Amino acid sequence: MVLHDRRLASRTAEPAVLRMSRLGVRFGADVVLDGVDLAVGVAEPVGLIGASGSGKTTTALAALGLLPPGARTSGQVTVRGVPVLGAGLRTLRTLWGSEVAYAGQDALTALNPLATVGRQIRIPLRRRGRTGRALAAAAADAMEQVGLPAGTLAAYPAQLSGGQRQRVAIALATACRPALLIADEPTSSLDVVTQAGILALLSGLPRRGTALLLISHDIAVVARVCARLAVLDNGRIVEHGPTYEVLAAPAHPRTAELVSAAGRMMAAP
Repeated sequence: MVLHDRRLASRTAEPAVLRMSRLGVRFGADVVLDGVDLAVGVAEPVGLIGASGSGKTTTALAALGLLPPGARTSGQVTVRGVPVLGAGLRTLRTLWGSEVAYAGQDALTALNPLATVGRQIRIPLRRRGRTGRALAAAAADAMEQVGLPAGTLAAYPAQLSGGQRQRVAIALATACRPALLIADEPTSSLDVVTQAGILALLSGLPRRGTALLLISHDIAVVARVCARLAVLDNGRIVEHGPTYEVLAAPAHPRTAELVSAAGRMMAAP
């Protein structure tokens, strides 16, 4: 199958925070990813679109070095030039938080229900050497960056709304100013108004120097944040290019389906 790739030639020459080259992942006889090429540049927002089962979450796990045991891989994945596939825990720990971070769709399960927000957010900050007043100031700043008052630090996750918990999860992921945030379906369980707030928050990350890989099944969500997107279908990237071009004239049938589905949802009363 021909890949419809409309990337600018200059883009491929730019430095990449994340680079996947011919990435393949299989579990036994099941091929989950097949020859995936994807790059995210410095402070660049990139979208990865695909239907359920297309391999989106596997792509995220590969970028984090968190593929489950039994996964057989081929190709290369690097974060800031450091190989991730097969890397040891010590190497991965140097990358997590400072170079690459993750925020998923279920913030409630990602947060410790028995610890306050402040206690949880101080953990990554302490690992980066923050102590005393500097630690307190950094925790308050992390809340401010996601639009929450400093008083949120004293709250437990169950005392917060779904949108507030998602903002806390993003604050935890970005507290140490990583080079890349991988956001996997971060708005799928939120109402429309709350979703808009989270997307506005994510769209501001590149201005702070953090690149974004936004993973979603909803092309309309990605279009609000990312100037470039890739479409994943059955483990392969089948279309790749500037968002406005892909939306205006989808070249692959799967892309056309996703665009049509987004249009129907937006038109529904």
